[in-house]
Amino acid sequence: MGIFESIARLFRANVNAAISAVEQPDKMLTQIIADMRTQLVRAKQQVAAAIADEKRLEDQTMGELREAEEWERRAMLAVKEGRDELAKQALMRRNEHVSRGQQMQMTWEAHKQETDRLKNSLRDLNDNIEEANRKKTLLLARQRRAEAQKRISETMSSMSDKSAFDAFARMEEKIEQNERQIRASVEIDQEFSGDALSNQFKQLESSAGDATADLQLSQLKQKMGLVGSGQAPQSRQLAPGEVASDPARGLPAPDASEKKPET
Repeated sequence: MGIFESIARLFRANVNAAISAVEQPDKMLTQIIADMRTQLVRAKQQVAAAIADEKRLEDQTMGELREAEEWERRAMLAVKEGRDELAKQALMRRNEHVSRGQQMQMTWEAHKQETDRLKNSLRDLNDNIEEANRKKTLLLARQRRAEAQKRISETMSSMSDKSAFDAFARMEEKIEQNERQIRASVEIDQEFSGDALSNQFKQLESSAGDATADLQLSQLKQKMGLVGSGQAPQSRQLAPGEVASDPARGLPAPDASEKKPET
């Protein structure tokens, strides 16, 4: 059982070392499990040696019992041949093998019980190591959550005076002020720069364009039947050489001062 006590001491030592070096829990837990697996391999080797000893004692016990049976068979053969003295000697040899076989059987049974306990302990140790390996992932996840919570708490504490948020608000106000100044400069440039007369004609042309758009919209509504046809201008007979006016196509209207040619 010494191997398992050694493993227990190693585990306690590694756990204490991991607690003292929590800044690298992943490496420490991995190292603990690796050390336990190394000790498990050694424990398996020692248990295997104990099982081999138990098997050897079993074979020796069975061998003594078989020898006892063989000498009993020889004694029976001597009796059949009428050689009682030889039969007695065979029986004495049989008794020696029986006595040694019984002693070895007691030793074998005691060793077998100890070997069975070692095998049970080995199975428990293997199960515990596998359980520790499964828990390692959970422990590392908990450690990462704890570290994240610590960083969040530190960040919140550092911003408790709201200095960062105040600086952000000031920067936002500054950017908005710059935008207002730029819009004001553009407005001033448009109003007080360039040829004033040209600007007035541009405004006039823009208004004329709006009037043309209104006329086209009215004609489109007439075409769609949304406006009564009675609103359309009446047509008249054109004089020879007279050109019909069409505001939609930009044709000039006839001059009212012109007289019709005499026929």
